[in-house]
Amino acid sequence: MKVILTEKVKSLGSVGEIHNVSAGYARNFLFPQKLAMLADEGNTKALEDQKKALSKKMDEEKSGATACKAKLDGKTITVEKKVGGSGRLFGTVTANEVALLLNKEGIEVEKRQILIENPIKQLGTFEIKAKLFQDVEATFNVKVEKDAKQIEEDKKKAEMKAKAPKVEKKVEATEEEANAEETATEEAAE
Repeated sequence: MKVILTEKVKSLGSVGEIHNVSAGYARNFLFPQKLAMLADEGNTKALEDQKKALSKKMDEEKSGATACKAKLDGKTITVEKKVGGSGRLFGTVTANEVALLLNKEGIEVEKRQILIENPIKQLGTFEIKAKLFQDVEATFNVKVEKDAKQIEEDKKKAEMKAKAPKVEKKVEATEEEANAEETATEEAAE
């Protein structure tokens, strides 16, 4: 069922957009909440008449998106993930994670607005786009780093390995001393 959005719907789109949705979703949620109307000939013509009222809403949305774009363009956010031995991530960096990090920094972006073209499965810096409005796109960077807890664990493991060879050398030294003593006692016995 095609509907015309009269309000911004988080999971769907912005004011004035036409979307194809299930009939139940339209009847049970969008229409009763007055978030959308049926996209038939009459409503489409009425929409043309209401463009002035909707254009005001659309202009507000677009100005908000433009302000968000100004904050977001060129920004770099850091994502900490666990990394395997080969340098690959356990899992991928998702649009949801990026949206949550941006929201923590005061930049309101929904996960559906973030476009990750190729899955991020390794460490490094990646360029991401966010479609904030119909003609408004922002580009920012996501820097993927090793998790701080994992770095600490790796340091502890490295320290343990550094200590472990010393213990082995001491064991080897004691074994050599014991072997030397055995050969000395055997020679003395002969």
